[in-house]
Amino acid sequence: MSTKSSSAVETIPQPVPAVGGVAIEDVIRLLEEHGRSPDGDHLRRAYNYARDHHGDQKRKSGEPYIIHPLSVAYLLAEMKFDQTCVAVGLLHDVLEDTGVSKDDLRESFGEEIADLVDGVSKIGRHAYVRRDDAQAETFRKLVLASARDIRVIVVKLVDRLHNMQTLTHMSTEKRRRISRETLEIYSPIAHRLGMSRIKNNLEDLAFFHLYPLQFAELHQKLKEKVKLGERATEKIRGELRETLERAGIDGEISFRTKSFYSIYRKLKRQGIDISELYDYLAFRVVTPELKDTYAALGVVHQSWRPIPGRFKDYIAVPKPNLYQSLHTTVVGEGGEPFEVQIRTAEMDRVAEEGIAAHWRYKQGRLEPGEADQGIVWLRHLLEWQKEILDPRTFLHTLKIDLYPDEVYVFSPKGEVMSFPRGATPLDFAYRVHTDLGHHCSGARVSGRLVPLRTSLHNGDIVEILTNPNREPSRDWLKLVTTPRARSKIRNWLNNQQRKRAVEIGKNLLERELRKFRSSLRRVVGSEQLAKVLRDEGLGSIEDLYSRVGFGKSQAKGLADRLLSDQQRERASQPLSRLSKVVKKILPSGDSPVLVRGHGDMGVLLAKCCKPLPGDEIVGYITRGRGVSVHAQKCPNVRNLLYHPEREIDVEWAKRDEGSYEIVLAIEADDSPGVLAKVTEVIARQETNIRLIQADAGEKGTSQARITVVVQVRNLKHLERLRKGLDAVDGIVAVRRAMAGEGVAAADAD
Repeated sequence: MSTKSSSAVETIPQPVPAVGGVAIEDVIRLLEEHGRSPDGDHLRRAYNYARDHHGDQKRKSGEPYIIHPLSVAYLLAEMKFDQTCVAVGLLHDVLEDTGVSKDDLRESFGEEIADLVDGVSKIGRHAYVRRDDAQAETFRKLVLASARDIRVIVVKLVDRLHNMQTLTHMSTEKRRRISRETLEIYSPIAHRLGMSRIKNNLEDLAFFHLYPLQFAELHQKLKEKVKLGERATEKIRGELRETLERAGIDGEISFRTKSFYSIYRKLKRQGIDISELYDYLAFRVVTPELKDTYAALGVVHQSWRPIPGRFKDYIAVPKPNLYQSLHTTVVGEGGEPFEVQIRTAEMDRVAEEGIAAHWRYKQGRLEPGEADQGIVWLRHLLEWQKEILDPRTFLHTLKIDLYPDEVYVFSPKGEVMSFPRGATPLDFAYRVHTDLGHHCSGARVSGRLVPLRTSLHNGDIVEILTNPNREPSRDWLKLVTTPRARSKIRNWLNNQQRKRAVEIGKNLLERELRKFRSSLRRVVGSEQLAKVLRDEGLGSIEDLYSRVGFGKSQAKGLADRLLSDQQRERASQPLSRLSKVVKKILPSGDSPVLVRGHGDMGVLLAKCCKPLPGDEIVGYITRGRGVSVHAQKCPNVRNLLYHPEREIDVEWAKRDEGSYEIVLAIEADDSPGVLAKVTEVIARQETNIRLIQADAGEKGTSQARITVVVQVRNLKHLERLRKGLDAVDGIVAVRRAMAGEGVAAADAD
């Protein structure tokens, strides 16, 4: 499009002029005309309250500030909203711009109005800073999720509409910023709620302020085009009326030009001039009943040739924002296409006002929680209302909870981010940067220091505190909900574990090489090392250390493979004497448990579960202490084997020698002679008692607890002992206890 001088723009009126010269009595009268039966005294009191508290505040135009809330209230009344919405329109700025508190408002006007005004104020406090598609969509979700009642959104949209109508007194930069925000945030919200009248008005006003030269040119050309086609338009309208009358279809026919902004976008998208645009007009046929819509469509297609691919049935398949209508494009006598929209009167109201149309025309009550999680809920609202008969309080308790599984929070710079519900500051830190998460030591949420486990809520401003010495721990995995944070923490833990495994493996390999009077320094860079790495499919010696540290390769076998023939021959004699010394210091052959395929690894029995020969066992590679062996039923195994690569196969040695301490917890009647019977049974089973302790039960009970630490040879020995104790008169229960249960077990360790 060509450009024009700025003086030419000033002659073009803005598309939606502001309401002018209204008074509170006009608002009350408008509500009465729409059959709302308003409480005039209540609305006058709300008006006086707003006027008194805004006091001498002025708008940029120099007018008293009260003109703005009064105009918002008038627009709400004009759109046929109820008295509560109109009162909120009058009061919507008192919390943000005056010294009034929510408690003050609640005392004066009740809980409902105070909550709604507070909701509008909270949305106003959100700042939209980063302009891109993803951020805009996230911010729109934030606004919708923050408004728990639909009326909050309605008042906010009308508030924005009046601000856009009176934007001319702002600086150019501020007008452009507010207009861009309107296009990116508020217009799509109006569209999502099906409120096309507000949507189109917001878009045209934003277009007027953002691109004044393009708006002026389009305005002029469209005006000329409509004037030239006025006769043809009236002719088509008359033919439509006659055609429907002949078919016996009662329909109201109107036509309108499409909004300036929608035409502008279409011209840009298709790269054409307005002279090439034919479907700028849309004829609307409004029928009394649903059956008449499809009949009217058949008549239109019989009278004018439809363009293939341009028919849409939004009645059978409504749009997600409630919109229902039949759309078809046909070719007129002169070869120019025009669009026809056919719908019922009720669909027409929904098309213009969306959810607001249901609010006014369908009365009833809907409990929160009956709604679906997405915007599809709005589409089903009409059907639900047909089953609900309460004529007074429609939407009184209706909530918008379009995104119940998400929360939207701000960074200190104003960027909005979405998270799953239950997310914590730690999730936020990892979303911003991995290092910020790794060194996170605390957080401030909306200026208040909070623990890292704190759940985030809509509208929170999150600031992360860091400490270079802070590092992730396994406990952090319980504090995060996002896959990104969980993955980053696991990666860090795995890397740290690998570092420790490398260190352990290096030490084990160095120890084995010393037995051959060699060292890692002599091996590094050798042909033998290169061959071992190739054979094992490893890329570096660190990978080899890691395999040894995790127990996946045997240090003794690797050490032998890393030696040359000369080194092996030279070290053979000293190695024999050294082996005797090592065997004396580290008697690995005496271990009751064998590590499958790794005969040289040190083994220790876990003290928490004290496994016995015959128990199912699990091996766990510790940090520098060899393999820890646990009973498979040990409650610690799940935590220890969080990383499965640290698990290693173990088995009991075939010999059955030695004794093992275990703890028995015995519940018995608190009667004379029971303790003596217990010790007698244990002695008969050739079992040594290391420690025994008896405690009386709680006051008023007749039971006692006996804790005894005994030495047994294996699981079979333990089972015989337990059966013998179960047969004793007065014994209620016998079980094997974990270490840490009671004083006796702790002392025994």
